[in-house]
Order: sequence, then C-alpha cells, then structure tokens
Amino acid sequence: MATTRGPLLRMLGWSGAEALPPLLSGLFVSAAVDQGFLAGRPGVGVAWLSGFGAAMAVRAYATRAGFPYLAAVVEPLRDALVARVVRSALARPAADPAEVARLTEQVESARQLTATLLRTLRGVGVTLMAALVGLALLAPAVLPLVLLPLAGAGLIFARLLRPLVARRRAVVLAEERLAAVAGRALAGLRDVQATGTGDEVARMLAGAAEESAAASRALGRASALRALVVALGGRLPVLTVLVAAPWLLAHRVLTPGELLGVATYLVQQLDPAVRTLAGTVGGWLLDLAVVLDRLATTTAPGTRTPDDPDGPAPAPAPDVRSADVRLAGVRFGHGGGAVPVLDGLDAWFGAGEHVAVVGPSGAGKSTLAGLLAGVLAPTAGWVAVGGAPPVPARSVALVPQEAYVFPGSVRDNLAWPAQGLPDGVLAGAVALLGAEELVARLGGFGAALGDPSELSAGERQLLALVRTYLSPAPVVVLDEATCHLDPAAEERVERAFAARPGTLVVVAHRISSALRADRVLLLDGGHGLLARHGDLQVLSPLYRELVGHWLGSAPRTGTGAAS
Repeated sequence: MATTRGPLLRMLGWSGAEALPPLLSGLFVSAAVDQGFLAGRPGVGVAWLSGFGAAMAVRAYATRAGFPYLAAVVEPLRDALVARVVRSALARPAADPAEVARLTEQVESARQLTATLLRTLRGVGVTLMAALVGLALLAPAVLPLVLLPLAGAGLIFARLLRPLVARRRAVVLAEERLAAVAGRALAGLRDVQATGTGDEVARMLAGAAEESAAASRALGRASALRALVVALGGRLPVLTVLVAAPWLLAHRVLTPGELLGVATYLVQQLDPAVRTLAGTVGGWLLDLAVVLDRLATTTAPGTRTPDDPDGPAPAPAPDVRSADVRLAGVRFGHGGGAVPVLDGLDAWFGAGEHVAVVGPSGAGKSTLAGLLAGVLAPTAGWVAVGGAPPVPARSVALVPQEAYVFPGSVRDNLAWPAQGLPDGVLAGAVALLGAEELVARLGGFGAALGDPSELSAGERQLLALVRTYLSPAPVVVLDEATCHLDPAAEERVERAFAARPGTLVVVAHRISSALRADRVLLLDGGHGLLARHGDLQVLSPLYRELVGHWLGSAPRTGTGAAS
C-alpha cells in the first residue's frame, strides 16, 4: 500500500486539473449567453467560450500527465497476483500446467480491468463531482431536482451490485463446467463410440449447455435493471428541469443563460457520466470482482510445500474427472404397494459442484443420499457417477446423521480407508475441520478408542468428517452429517468440503447450508426442482415456506462445536 500511495495521490492531483472543463462548462455558457450574446456583445460571449476551450486544453494535458501514475498504481497489483499464482503452483508440484496458464490469463485480465476501471472511474467521477459543484455555484435552486433522483439511482445501483456479481460468477462457473464436460467428452471420444454411450454423453453436454444458458439468461435479466439507474439518475433530472423551466424563467429564479448552463451540466456532463457508470463501469466491475474471486479461491493457501515442514501436508486428491453425478428417471419405494418416495427424479450435479438437498420431512432426502452412495438400489431408473451406471465402488463417501466410529486408535478411525497417511496429512485435515481440541483430548493419533459410544454424537461426527475429507472419493454426501455441530462449526466443515476437489452433496437442516451451496435440490412428492437459492425462492412457494420456517426457528446462540 505504501508503494502506491504516492502515485495515487499524484494521480488524484492531476484529476483535479481534469475537473476544470466540466466544472466551468455551465458557468461559462451562462456568462457567454447573459453577458455576451443576449446583451448584444458577441465578442464577450466568444471570449467566455474561448476560456472554456483553454480549460479543455488543460484537461488534455492533465490526462496525459496522469497516465504514468495510473500505471504505478496498477502494476504492483499485477505483481502481487503473479507472485500469488507462482506460490500456489510451487505449493502444488503436480499442478496442471493448463490451470497455471489459465490463472496467468486471469491475472492479466485483472490488471487490464483494474487499469481500465481506474482510468474510466477517474474521468467519470471527476466529471460527476465537477458538474454537481458547478450546478451548486450556478443555480442552487435546481440542485434538489437533480440530487434526489441521482441519490435514488445510486441506491439502486449499490443494491444491484451484489446480485449482479453473484450471477456473473455463476455464468463463469457454468462456462467452466461446460468446458470441462466437453473436454472429457472429446478426450474419450473413441471410448464413447466403442461403448455406445453417445446418447448419454450428448445428454450430459446438453445439460451443461442448458445450465450455462440459464446462468446467462439470469444475468441478462438482472443486468436489464441497470437501465432503471440510467433513467432515474441521468434522464429524470433533465426532464424535471425542462418541465420546471417555464416557471423558473417566469419567476426569475434563473436567467436564460443560467438555464442553458444548467442544461449543459445535465446533458453534457451528468447524463453521460451516469450512463458510463451504470453500463460500462458496471460490467467491468462485475468482471473484475469475479476474476479476483476466482483467483482468491484457486490460489488459496493451505497446502504444504517441501520448504514448509510446519504447514499441513496435502491430502490425497480425489479424481475429479469422475465427480459428476446424474440421476435419470430414479424411482424408489419401500414396498410393492407403497407410494414411491422418489418417482421419476432427474438431476445432474456437475463435477466440483456444491449442491444442497432440502425438502419437507419424508420427502426422500436420506433415500437420495443412500441411492447416491450405492447403499440403496433404485426400483427404476439409474444413478451414475462419472459415467455410466452402476455407481463405481468407493467413488462416493457418505456420512450419515449417526456417524460410525469403531474401536481402535484415533489414527485408524481418521485414516481409514486411506491407510498409510503421514501425520502431517492427518493434522492438516484435523485443523481444517476444527477437530484439534477433540483429538488432543482423546490423547493424539495413537490413542485408543476402547468404547466409541462414550463419545458424544457431535464428536463422532467430527471424526467421521475428517475421515471422509481424507478419503479419495470424488463425491461426498453429507446426510445431515453436521446436525450435532453448532452453526459455526457446521459452516467451517461445509466450507472445507466445498473447497475440497470433487463434488459435494449436503442434505441440509439449516438455511445456511442452502445459502452456501451453488444450487439447491428441492424434493417434494417424489420429484425434484434444482436451481439456485434465489431462483428457487421465486419458482417454489414450498421453498419459500421452508426458508421462512428455517429463519423463524434459527437459534440465537450456538450450543457448542461438538455436542
């Protein structure tokens, strides 16, 4: 920060010089009309307009002089991001070179977007502030007619930014998933032809393409609201002043020259600035927020390098290539004449996606978890993980509500079925999921668990969650596996699993689990509706009711991390 403070202050100084034309434009036009042309002195009018031309020359010089300081602000940001990407790659010796190349491209995108935003925002911000100051000096009586709609537009724009960023991020993730699915399909084209699974691969590609299209449509609907910002902040002040102009002139609140000066501020300065902020800057700001978020997520620290023996060692990486999940026409009933719990359920979870499963009691959430894990077999339809059915052995790790802990050592419970893991790996996972205190109290990794029933339900859940986190399974299903943890501990666990390579399916029992997920699967009446949390609130009255129930019954305080 200290290295960029000086250039930033100098850039702001030159920005002050750039403010001269928008500040003086209305004042000079007013003087040229009232003191020059309407007074019968055209030479005076031309002189005032010539002064405005001189101010434009000063602005051009200031713009040129400020560019080196803009570069001095942006380049350290680029250097810091590059250093972060390099450290991340060195911390993962097996990192995919294509991924590193993609991160490098994102760094360059961040640099270009930051430079463009600073350059544009500097000009637009200077113009907007100078126009408002000029209006206050020239015609303070019309200032409320301008400030009220402008403040409303600013409030709407600020409220739009967060949902717009979220939907823009969803578009990027959907495009990445589509590219991943298409890449796997092209890489295995011969196998697809040999096994006759072309229709299934086509359906997978169509599902990914539809998800990408749906994300783009959602972003488009939200982006359309920016037109309201332009209309309210840029066009409404002009219209309001035009409507009030006859009264302002008749009551001598404004002279003709002052009215033209006000129009100059509104039409030439304010309206273009609002349009630029809501349109161009708004789009660039979304792109920059998403790029920085992706860089922060992908290069997040947490793996140990060979030169950092004190850091946690990396856990076995799941094979994320086989982490997508598909359910087609799934039907399951507990008896021949019983009403099916699930009836014709179709769903697709992309590789690396975080999905929450919700629904009323008896809707089939735990049944779905058992079907995904291969514990239950559908009476009709099929479940596939990473390809054609049946579900491959050890491709899905299931943690039920009542976690299983067996007699033996703490290490045996944590490392099974991935035996032979070094203590550094175990310690890293234990720390990540917040189980350090529990493991220390039990006596460390070598301590024996003679009677697991002496542990509380929450303690058994923590041990089972660490064990599952360390497993090589590319898909993890948490069937209310954190119900005995407090909300803070649950959030820590779910965020750790969401950052773990692979696909995460969480049967949710708190609203927070649904809010953290990429998408939410709502089960009801044997069928399912899969969408993002915000979209489900629009599409489903049942989901709105569930959210209201969750929010109404949410505890005000936690009860402990392992109750």
